[in-house]
Amino acid sequence: MQDTEDGDMRNMNHTAATSGTKDRRRGERGSAMLEAAVTLPILLLVAAGIFEFGRAYQTWQVLTNAAREGARVSVLPNSPASAAESRARDYMESGQLPNFATAAVVVDKNATLQVSGNAVTASQVTVQYPFDFIVLQPIALLVDANSQTPGSVTMVASAVMRNESQ
Repeated sequence: MQDTEDGDMRNMNHTAATSGTKDRRRGERGSAMLEAAVTLPILLLVAAGIFEFGRAYQTWQVLTNAAREGARVSVLPNSPASAAESRARDYMESGQLPNFATAAVVVDKNATLQVSGNAVTASQVTVQYPFDFIVLQPIALLVDANSQTPGSVTMVASAVMRNESQ
């Protein structure tokens, strides 16, 4: 009889241990879902930020190159300012910037530049472009509070080159 009672006690202990493991697994599964629910939005925000700032950097590169191209045309002898502006706008269009027509292109053919301690005439081309954030619009409001459009940042690129003489 004693053996039967010991066997029953072992079965009860085994059953209690097994049900405790199942309860613990259920709790771990719930905590894993909770951790995923907390970290997933943060991970998506970081991914969107990488995407948005990558777009902003690419746009800034196009603007810098557009200003440089405009300055290259502007330094030529007898070149009108409209030719430099047109070249800068063409570059922004080929760089596939949306709303490139809204960019402000300013050409100053009478700028001065210091070369070896001497002041020489130069041309300066400045491009201002409103960059629109897609996902991070609330953050953009904190970056550029003076912007005319909410969620937009005004990017400025400039290039200065010495004027060529005839």
